Amino acid sequence: MITRRTFKAMLSALPALGLLGATAFAQDLRDITFVQPSPSAINSFPVFVAIGEGFFEEEGLNVRVEAINGSGAVLQALSAGQAHFGRPGPGPLIAARSRGVDAVHIYNVSARSNFGIAVPVDSDVQSVNGLRGLVIGTGTADGAEVGFARNVMTAAGMVEGQDYTFLTVGDGGPATAAFLNGEIDAYSASTADTAILNQRGMAVRDITPAEFGRFFGNGIATMGETIRNDRELVEAWSRAFARGHAFALDDANREAVLAHLSAGNPQEGEDREFQSALFDAVRSKTVPPEGSPHLGWYPAEVWQEWQDALVAGGEIAAPLDDLGAAWTNEFAEIGYEAVGE
Repeated sequence: MITRRTFKAMLSALPALGLLGATAFAQDLRDITFVQPSPSAINSFPVFVAIGEGFFEEEGLNVRVEAINGSGAVLQALSAGQAHFGRPGPGPLIAARSRGVDAVHIYNVSARSNFGIAVPVDSDVQSVNGLRGLVIGTGTADGAEVGFARNVMTAAGMVEGQDYTFLTVGDGGPATAAFLNGEIDAYSASTADTAILNQRGMAVRDITPAEFGRFFGNGIATMGETIRNDRELVEAWSRAFARGHAFALDDANREAVLAHLSAGNPQEGEDREFQSALFDAVRSKTVPPEGSPHLGWYPAEVWQEWQDALVAGGEIAAPLDDLGAAWTNEFAEIGYEAVGE
């Protein structure tokens, strides 16, 4: 395999007449589309690091990132063939599979729950039980944060539409406005969303029961057809992505990582102190829990818990015929081997 460093050396050694050949070589990269459920580069940091460090390029891939609205939209893009890889939540993916969408999770990015239910710091609500009869805001109508909050509320013995309601308000500024206007009493938020609310002056605190920390969040998904018919692509993606993830976890690479994230989303990089703090918060959720063999690994028992919660909450009518087909650890293992090289 020709690495990025080798390729650059080749370019510098080429005479002027050979530049056309070099251009042709560069154009041999395969164009790949990755869709993420929000514009944040930090939430998808391994992708932007792998792009910036040339790990995808070394695998022969030119990755284009597109931001769309929520996990439901990510899964629609994948199933429509508009993207090769995406980062949906496990709840929406299970729900999509119940409707016949053959999407498969291949890498557990948010190995620790990256969602929580937050209330204003001065709210009288001290636990999820205090949300009975109240309104919970969400960033999207069908994103992973909705399924997560529904799971939490179901476990507390409450039913959507009877004991509480959801209201889609967006994230960032719109969520802050919804709190200030009294439209919502709580907000189902990702780690990034909570940090942004606090940064915008809307101080909030998390009231999610500790036991929900085991519910991993969004991960990398592709279509089953892609795995079956284009396995080399999935393996190449997995190697580059895992290398980007491992690179970003090493504090020695911090400045390079933040620079790559700024390139991916310049607005997030305008306030370097905030960007750095948000990256720390998001990165911490991607460190596998104790007992996990490597980065990206999925625990089967938590997939079962996710499905049980979706059935209990009425989000799917019945368990999937084959829950194991919704996820695999084989490509995370391939990525782990690449990191060790």
